[in-house]
Amino acid sequence: MKLWEIAHSRTGDKGNISNVSLIVYDEADYEKVVNAVTEEVVKEHFKNVVKGKVVRYELPSIKALNFVMYDALGGGVTRSLAIDKHGKSLSSYLLEIEI
Repeated sequence: MKLWEIAHSRTGDKGNISNVSLIVYDEADYEKVVNAVTEEVVKEHFKNVVKGKVVRYELPSIKALNFVMYDALGGGVTRSLAIDKHGKSLSSYLLEIEI
């Protein structure tokens, strides 16, 4: 199944860092997501976008994961030549991961 079937996502940015959250709809799916969506899986999924490290933070009280992706926005809003300078589409791309 794709993550979009069991979760939603939001994205934020600060300079050249993208912050992508993953929030499950049903708390019964949280452990499945924690086990399947690792830093390594996310780094591989975004290998053409994220040039730095990926750090995952777990927020079990709200059944969410937060991924901080370094060197992910082509230099940041004021330097990037990308169409999506803020990286808002990265949340949709995260939800395409198959678990």
